[in-house]
Order: sequence, then structure tokens, then C-alpha cells
Amino acid sequence: MTVITVKNAAKKFLIYHDKALTLKEKILFKERNHYEERWVLNDVSFDVQKGEALGIIGQNGSGKSTLLKMMTKIMYPDKGSIEMTGRISSLIELGAGFHPDMSGRENIYTNASIYGLTRREIENRVEQIIDFSELEEFIDNPIRTYSSGMYTRLAFSVSIHVDADILLVDEILAVGDAGFQAKCFNKMRDIKASGVTIVIVSHGLGSIEQLCERSIWIKDGYIQKQGSPFDVHPEYMDYMGRKTHHTEHHESANITAEDNLGNRDVEIASIAVLDENNKENDLFETCSSMNIKIKYKVNKPVLNPIAGVKIFRNDGLLCYSTDTFLDRFFIKEMTADGEINFYIKNNNLLAGEYSLDITINSEDGFAYDHKKGIFKFKIFSAVSDTGVSRLEHEWKII
Repeated sequence: MTVITVKNAAKKFLIYHDKALTLKEKILFKERNHYEERWVLNDVSFDVQKGEALGIIGQNGSGKSTLLKMMTKIMYPDKGSIEMTGRISSLIELGAGFHPDMSGRENIYTNASIYGLTRREIENRVEQIIDFSELEEFIDNPIRTYSSGMYTRLAFSVSIHVDADILLVDEILAVGDAGFQAKCFNKMRDIKASGVTIVIVSHGLGSIEQLCERSIWIKDGYIQKQGSPFDVHPEYMDYMGRKTHHTEHHESANITAEDNLGNRDVEIASIAVLDENNKENDLFETCSSMNIKIKYKVNKPVLNPIAGVKIFRNDGLLCYSTDTFLDRFFIKEMTADGEINFYIKNNNLLAGEYSLDITINSEDGFAYDHKKGIFKFKIFSAVSDTGVSRLEHEWKII
């Protein structure tokens, strides 16, 4: 069932060069009213099915947030149409409608009513909202006394407890401290599992890859590419990397998506996979350990890089993906050649053929280097389990 239909949507803004503000200025300085039309979205069309999670990516100014605001009806398209079916909750302007002199509890009632909840519905879930926000101690204080983190936590808690059919999210998953962020992300997983349709605009490609079945890349107001995140994101990161490299060095012509993705400020020099005996190998047994050694070469010092590992089965199924940011293993800088080790203590993959993708990205998401399928290996198994991974288990009869 289709719950979101965007058909040939386009949006323009008027950019005034020197706008007259008063009636006197408008009469005396008519030339100040010159403006240009700037189309931030052009001919955008896509459908979203019930229960689907869709990610929207693109560089700043590409039109992502404008598209999401049109879907929430904060603004309307100048051409085309957007049709939505069901109750909508949006995590865009968190805390819109909050009054600083009212208590947190009072603002829950006010904000939830904006989302369309009745007073009885709010009363039935107000304690859930307070409990999730972890603000029980401060809930009856005026929210002008809240820190910015407490403010956004309360607003996030209200937004996700409205039983929406469609949830629209704009770059707000980094709410509060690390523990609360993990809690929010797990809640988003639960919301998706319950059948809610989700549309996320984010620069955090890892979050989209973990939540969404499909990504749309918007470039200069047009849809550049859409499909699986693992097909769309590498091309986007390559584009961003080459764009940055061309701007700074004017020598990105030889980098193609088929060769090495990224601007090569940091280059993946070699990959070695070691077995339990610390020897290079490409054949491993289920539940054995692995050490992936990634040697890198620094062509230009970078700050806050993110290294990532993806494991694919030979039929293209993504079996596992993580990176240093998701694991809270922060790399402050890469200023000289070095090595990263990724240890897998119990490799529970079942028998089959697999390949590795290795990435080194900037914190903004574009690739310094991205090696697709750089290392292929096989898993053999003495067990007869089927599927992708063996789960530790035991049987009991009572």
C-alpha cells in the first residue's frame, strides 16, 4: 500500500538582492525590489510504501530539508503534488510550540495536542513520555530552566509517542548524550518494526544504512540516484570526495566509481586478514577469530576520520556493517601512515563465500578511500545450521 506519493514536486524561493522594507523605500527605490527565482527542487517523484523506511541524502543546500518540510505541509510545492495517507509525526523542529514559562509536563500536553492527540490519549501516555525522556526530577520545572539537551530530549520523547502512521525525521538522531542517543536509535528500530513508515533526512549514512531499505540521493534539486543504501551511498561518497578533492587540488579526473572511490587524502594501502595463529588466510571456520589489518597512507592530514568494515555474502547480501563512529572508537586525526586493526573474536558466519568492503571517510560522510570487495574469503563449518550466522544457543526440555 502506497502511503506517500510525491509527483513532479518542485519548489522555488525568491532571492532579493536588496529588498526595500518600508513603503517609503519601495516608492523611492523601486530598483531595490529586484530578485531572482531559485528552484531548490525540480521534478522530484517517488512513492513510499506502508512500513518502508526511506533515507534522503545530499550535500547542504541540495533541497533535502525543503522536501521534508513540504511533506509535513510546513510549505507547499509550487509545481506537482505530495499526497500523504495517515497520521503524521515530524521530528524536524523539535520543541516547536514549547512555552519557556510552562513546566515540562504542561508542555507535553500542549505539544502532543499539536500532533493531534486528544487529552485522554495524552493522559494515557504522559508517564511513558516522561519515563523515556529521563526527566522525572525536572518535569514540573519551567523548561526555561532546562539545558538544550534536556529540552530536545523532552521534545523527542513527545514526538515518538504519538502513534503516527508516518514519521518524518530531519537530522535529529544525535539527541542528548551517548547513552540517550543509543536509546533513541533503538526506539527508532522499534517504531519501524511496528509498521510505521519512516522518512529520514540525514548526513549520517550509517544510521540510514541500519534503518532504511532505500535511499534517495538529491543533487542540485534533482534525484540523482535511488535504490539500496549500499548501492547509492558509495557513489554519493565518491562524488563528495572527488568534489572536495577537485576544489582543493584540481586533480580528481582519474578517480572513477569503478576504480577507487574517494579523494585519496587518506589511502587504503593494503588489507590483510589473519587467522587465530596470526597468519594470513582466506579460509576460516565458523566461530573462529579474525583480525583485519588495514594499512593506510596519509597524503594529506585529516581530522576525525571514520574507518568502516562491511561483510557481504557472494550473492550481495550485507551480513554485517560497522564503523569506528558507531562503536564510539573515535580517531582524532590521521597525520602519518599507520594501521588499523579490526578484531572479530567469534566469527559466527555460516559456510559460504564472502567479501570485504573497507572505507575511510570524513565525519561529514564523504570518502577518503573506499575499497569495494577488496578481500574475498570462505567460511567452512562443522555444523549444519542454515542461514547467515550461527547464534549461540542451547536446548532444554522440562
